[in-house]
Amino acid sequence: MAADPNGAHLLIVDDDRRICTLLAKFLSKNGYLTTTARDAAHARRLLAGLEFDMLIIDVMMPGENGFDLTRDLRLTLQTPIMLLTARGEPADRITGLEAGADDYLPKPFEPQELLLRVNAILRRSPVDPAKPSPPKNLHLGAFRYDISRAELWQGDQLIRLTSTESALMKLFASQPGETMSRVQLVEALGQGNSNANERAIDVQITRLRRKIEADPKSPRYLQTVRGAGYMIAPD
Repeated sequence: MAADPNGAHLLIVDDDRRICTLLAKFLSKNGYLTTTARDAAHARRLLAGLEFDMLIIDVMMPGENGFDLTRDLRLTLQTPIMLLTARGEPADRITGLEAGADDYLPKPFEPQELLLRVNAILRRSPVDPAKPSPPKNLHLGAFRYDISRAELWQGDQLIRLTSTESALMKLFASQPGETMSRVQLVEALGQGNSNANERAIDVQITRLRRKIEADPKSPRYLQTVRGAGYMIAPD
């Protein structure tokens, strides 16, 4: 069964960086936008500044575990949540569902099963009539960014993006017209939180502007919001 992501943005929360990276790559290849968090505290910082269509949370994490995080998020958040865990006992599944999870997938699992479950959860999630459907493409003057494929085009020419540039475009495309701070961008890219990494974001923004702006020094599309951060403003 093919994925039908429609640009859905998934947050993967797992303290195992290898698993996070593998899941993010697999889901991205199947058309989803993905962001990873290394623990519950990191996830909370991301949720404070970004909107997600679904959360995939590992249960066994140091500090606040997945059960507790899910239980607390459910007090204010209706976003679908899937729990992943090596604890596959029926009692654990019941605990996860009682905490507010929409699904519970024991490890180890086949990536294709995860994909099918994600598809199913998102298909049955209620659609907010007040929330407009996300665009499939962002038009930036002579350029077009295909959100589902994460590809930048100028006419029929594919523009090569580095992995960091691609990650930035995915983040901006998930919230066009919304300002994202340097701290939010650093966190979403999984680079920690330091002044040095915030300056590195500025460098990456400059490089990305060279690929999408007619005049990178006077950007029309990838704008600086003074004192707040950056935003993408499509046509």
